[in-house]
Amino acid sequence: MKDGHIHTPFCPHGTKDEFGHYIEKAIELGYQEISFTEHAPLPANFIDTTPTVDSAMSFYQLDAYFHEIEKLKKQYRQKIKINAGLEVDFIEGFEEEIKHFLNEVGPRLDDSILSVHFLRNNSDYQCVDYSPDVFESMIQEYGSINNIYQKYFETLTLSIITDLGTFKPKRIGHITLIKKFHKKFPASERFENQIFSILHLIKEKGYELDYNGAGTAKPLCREPYPPDWIINEAKHLQIPLVYGSDAHQVKELHQGRQEMVDLS
Repeated sequence: MKDGHIHTPFCPHGTKDEFGHYIEKAIELGYQEISFTEHAPLPANFIDTTPTVDSAMSFYQLDAYFHEIEKLKKQYRQKIKINAGLEVDFIEGFEEEIKHFLNEVGPRLDDSILSVHFLRNNSDYQCVDYSPDVFESMIQEYGSINNIYQKYFETLTLSIITDLGTFKPKRIGHITLIKKFHKKFPASERFENQIFSILHLIKEKGYELDYNGAGTAKPLCREPYPPDWIINEAKHLQIPLVYGSDAHQVKELHQGRQEMVDLS
């Protein structure tokens, strides 16, 4: 049993729960393997537009982050397999910067996830999952909820097809993160064609899919990212699924797993 998406005390919008507490809890829950996938530093010339400017750790923390995980690998090697990883943001317009970063840090990675959090609207960027208030302001800018969804799936498609070099993450993160606030801001479409196209691209590229439990705990979502109808299609296509709690605190480990369809 694996949890392939866990955050750490290096996350500026998480908690200061210690690495060891995550690991001990994972062992208690019966996991044989976990991946720490902290939010990778954003490109140096990208401005984090979240109100709290806390989307990712800084470049200056990377060495300490990897050093800590390497130490824990040795400490727990008889009990659980620990992977050093990152969750890398795909940001439209910053492809070369991301590729350069991955070329530098890639040799230190055991595992990684490629996710979309920021959407580009002309020269502006917004974080789609920051808060209902930010999402509501995006509706005004984009003209409709459906337009935001369309842009999200277009950006997700770009993340899959863009050449980010040898160390590009092979797992695509929470592909329906755009639905985090859907109970308050429902789209009038299911975007089936776009989603099926994305799944076929993931299959064609030989990538994995992050089967993320965090959405089940979000009051305006209450479903995994992605929901079961998409997962069933992914299973039909034989796309590898990797459960991720997306935990930002120890108590979130295992979240949503019991609600999910069988991963086998």
